[in-house]
Amino acid sequence: MNMQTSHVMAPPAPKGVEQMKLPAVMMRDILLKTIFRKTVNMVTEIAAAICLPISVTQELVDAAREQKLLEATGTLNANSGNEMGYQLTDAGKARALDALNQSEYFGAMPVPLDVYREQVKRQSIRNIQVTRDQLTNAMGHLVLPSSLLDHLGPAVSAGRSILMYGPPGNGKSSISNGIRDALGDQVYVPFAIEYAGQVITVYDPIVHTEVEQEQDDPNALRRSRRFDSRYVCCQRPTVVTGGELSLSMLDLVYNPTARTYQAPLQLKSTGGIFIVDDLGRQAESPQSLINRWIVPLEESKDILALQSGEKFEVPFDTLVIFSTNFHPNEIFDTAALRRIFFKIKIDGPSQENFLKIFALVARKKGMALDEATLVHLLKNKYPTIDNIYANYQPVFLIDQMIAICEFEGIPYQMSPDLIDRAWANMFVKDEVIVK
Repeated sequence: MNMQTSHVMAPPAPKGVEQMKLPAVMMRDILLKTIFRKTVNMVTEIAAAICLPISVTQELVDAAREQKLLEATGTLNANSGNEMGYQLTDAGKARALDALNQSEYFGAMPVPLDVYREQVKRQSIRNIQVTRDQLTNAMGHLVLPSSLLDHLGPAVSAGRSILMYGPPGNGKSSISNGIRDALGDQVYVPFAIEYAGQVITVYDPIVHTEVEQEQDDPNALRRSRRFDSRYVCCQRPTVVTGGELSLSMLDLVYNPTARTYQAPLQLKSTGGIFIVDDLGRQAESPQSLINRWIVPLEESKDILALQSGEKFEVPFDTLVIFSTNFHPNEIFDTAALRRIFFKIKIDGPSQENFLKIFALVARKKGMALDEATLVHLLKNKYPTIDNIYANYQPVFLIDQMIAICEFEGIPYQMSPDLIDRAWANMFVKDEVIVK
């Protein structure tokens, strides 16, 4: 894949405590909890643990010393450039334990929601312009009609919602993944954000793929970041959900033990793609799901709620791709359809493209083509299903023939007889089962 160079402006590191825009008590408590939990005692170690510049960390340490919560150990560590060590006082330990009872969160200092909003604008999915070449390269492993790229290209570049519909087995999921690959640049994902004194964790290694940064000094023991290290530089994220998607998965997740929140899936996918696969297979109706997305899709903002019931706005900056085997008119009303910006039908291949796919798959799997077998398939088999071709069928038929060849102990080959045996497994015969 031809990766673009990222032109996203990195979040600048704060130069002082006043630039943090966080409650002073929250910063103090996270500092104390982190020192208590991670047993770090030098400013460089503490700075790395709370993901702040050393100068800002020193300001927080000095403030905690003034409040008699931290004290200097009076020893210099020769292994760390003769740094002064610090430790919690008895009052500091008591405050750390009290703060942990209120919230277990420690480590990376959160980014205030308003500050995060500015970074979201800098790296918006709508700032991306995907070229035909990028989309073609990302879809290179798929045999697609050129007219499909004509529709997909503007949809992806607009960064708006897309509904892909059509019969099953024609690569809607593969096309969604190809769109993801075409984006190719990077965004900055905060470890956590803060709203109204509450911490909401955002970075999720299951969703986010970190991009390794170059080190300023090749001999440095720690990686040095040229941006606010409360963020992780990642590939644009992709969240894929299917039949398991429920409305509750789009709400803040509250952990009553840790007393912290976890961002919902659509917030984790900020700056990237949210794929709703197999729409119509979820417990909730497609209409209910789309109703939940109306405000985000139209206003580029989502509304979440805290445990207290307080509601607040977060950025909604995600390319949403809905994929369904149903006709849109069967599952949506006209108002819902109007709110989905692009509707693209993904049909089965023509006979010509079917043969191209069949030849590509056969070559990839090491099976020679046989003209008599292909004639038998096209003349005798496909007429029984009204000559309806699907993209999954070449892979299915060839894999079936390979399995038979391996069982029979013969070289990979195709024949009319093997195609008949493979075809029998592709469809289930209609019959009454006597119970």
